[in-house]
Amino acid sequence: MPAGLDEQPLATLGVLSDTHIPDRARELHPEVLPALRRAGVDRILHAGDICSPAVLRELEQIAPVTAVRGNRDWLLRGQLGWTELIEVGGVPIALQHGHGSWWDYLWDKWQHIVFGYRLERYLKVLVRPHPEARVIVFGHTHRATNLQLDGRLLFNPGSAGVDLPEAEPSIGVLRIYPGQKVVGEIIPLRGARLRRGRWQQTSFPNKDRNS
Repeated sequence: MPAGLDEQPLATLGVLSDTHIPDRARELHPEVLPALRRAGVDRILHAGDICSPAVLRELEQIAPVTAVRGNRDWLLRGQLGWTELIEVGGVPIALQHGHGSWWDYLWDKWQHIVFGYRLERYLKVLVRPHPEARVIVFGHTHRATNLQLDGRLLFNPGSAGVDLPEAEPSIGVLRIYPGQKVVGEIIPLRGARLRRGRWQQTSFPNKDRNS
């Protein structure tokens, strides 16, 4: 339980994004399902770039899943929307991939090539669909974010399916407490590295951390 909160959460949400199966990884990282079970999640949010519908069926073994489409989710066209607005414990939570329109996506691609990653480039795109949201869950950048900004929590669990030198794979957990308190936690996925599309075991233990 997070420091300073001695109450039980009203709800615990597992959050993940960018699993990229099978275009980058052939299966879920071996720590994804165990980490969700350890967290005791009541519901799972997937912020897109799922790529294979089988991923959602696998996650449903743990808890009910709410998901949105990412820019690579061609197979899920017609099945999932671009955004979802849910309410948990009185807290409005927006779920989206975060790439915005195709113009936003192409503009960001160019900016990323020239200037590299900058979180501030995404802020208007993230707030635009649901300005009433107190929590905005997104993916797309493959970089974990757990940031309070202008009265909102911006929460990106990082990528569960991409293993980069500057960004290890990770998932997230959101805990909703009485009084509409929301605490986000980033959980790195360790114990395996991606090699030619498959997760290969390493000697490094997995340890949860707050971010």
